[in-house]
Amino acid sequence: MTSSENFVHPYIPNSVPSVRQAMLDEIGAASIEDFYADIPAGIRLHRPLDLPAPLRSEAELTRHMEELLARNTSTRQVLSFLGSGCYPHHVPAVVDEVVNRGEFLTAYAGEPYEDHGRFQALWEYQSMMAELLDVEVVNVPVYDGFQATGTALRMAGRVTGRRRVLVATAIDADKLSRIRDYVRPDHDITVVPVDPETGSADLDALHRELAAGDTAAVYADAPSALGIVDSSLPRLAELAHGAGALYVVGCNPLTLGVLAPPSAYGADIACGDIQPLGIHQSFGGGNAGFIATRDEERLVAEYPSRLFGLAPTSVEGEYGFGDVAHERTSFALREEGKEWVGTAAALHGIGAGVYLALMGPQGMREIGDTILAHTAYARQRLAQVPGIEVPYGDALHFADFTVRYTGGRTAAEIRADLKERGIYGSVPTGEHEAAFCVTEVHSKADIDRLAAALEEIVK
Repeated sequence: MTSSENFVHPYIPNSVPSVRQAMLDEIGAASIEDFYADIPAGIRLHRPLDLPAPLRSEAELTRHMEELLARNTSTRQVLSFLGSGCYPHHVPAVVDEVVNRGEFLTAYAGEPYEDHGRFQALWEYQSMMAELLDVEVVNVPVYDGFQATGTALRMAGRVTGRRRVLVATAIDADKLSRIRDYVRPDHDITVVPVDPETGSADLDALHRELAAGDTAAVYADAPSALGIVDSSLPRLAELAHGAGALYVVGCNPLTLGVLAPPSAYGADIACGDIQPLGIHQSFGGGNAGFIATRDEERLVAEYPSRLFGLAPTSVEGEYGFGDVAHERTSFALREEGKEWVGTAAALHGIGAGVYLALMGPQGMREIGDTILAHTAYARQRLAQVPGIEVPYGDALHFADFTVRYTGGRTAAEIRADLKERGIYGSVPTGEHEAAFCVTEVHSKADIDRLAAALEEIVK
């Protein structure tokens, strides 16, 4: 068929007019418009979508998509110091080799008898994450770290029966916005400003907020949005528990080869994003969220996401892998579920599992030490640039850190000048403040190049 009115799309099922009409006749509908009758006229478009002419062949579509994709600039093509939740890390080739296998890449749902290998791979991921976090229970990855944080806070609210959540450390603005939206029906978020001199939690201010006795959870990021590993993290646990609240900590799992896990300093729930564990940045994507707790019924019962476990089968010596406590999920409870299971990012979990298996304890320690050293050198080197201040003194930083421009130019202007020199970074966090990030992929020469470019620009 050649006319646009009768064009049958090769990839859209049931688009043949006769097939479509037969389906309408079967259910007694006069036209497809009958399905939209309940949508108020005031919010309907009443005209066709303003779309370009359809591409009629696969060759045309391929060419069009390649032209669009060519507009992108990968952080592997330039020198990038972008971080703030999505980081440039080396991804071992073995990770890509495993996750691109057809049985993993194309799998979506299924039960143990038909998807045994994928379920075992996710169980192995959960086990290694539990060892890294020093807990017993870790979920199948959810959509991203922001969702994991929102879910962890709602779990805390269901355990305590309280409404208010206190954020005790500096938090990324995008992350805060997403969390507010996610918990809004059940919780109110209060951000306790950090100490402006140290960038760390203001314990006195937090203590005053807790005095009301209505706090469901105290939340802290480790490292914080400023990149600071707050020395008062254990004290936050004491204050939260003293007020009858739970302590929820969002952490970068790549720090845990060199830093204590949240469970070691009193966290009831740990959460975060596994993007640093062998997942490509992928133009701002490549995220998946984890939630981790002790094996306590009051906490495990509040997980809305899938948990995979190991169980013996009817065959002696044989084990199977599948859902644990399935009855607590929306799969079993449907609309009565506490939250919906939602779209899992299970493939990223398999990738992170491969990464953790490759790295091992020694590899995680080495990469953590490397990033700490690179971060310390970058802060020291940029502090030597006239017109730049690096705040928060000797506080321990991991990957992310903040600079202040004192020469009058704005952070946005300096960012644009860096981009012209092929350097991506300097995420504005204020008119004259910006965030940078360094990881194991940056060399001393890379950091020196950034410093030299800033010396030219800031003058």
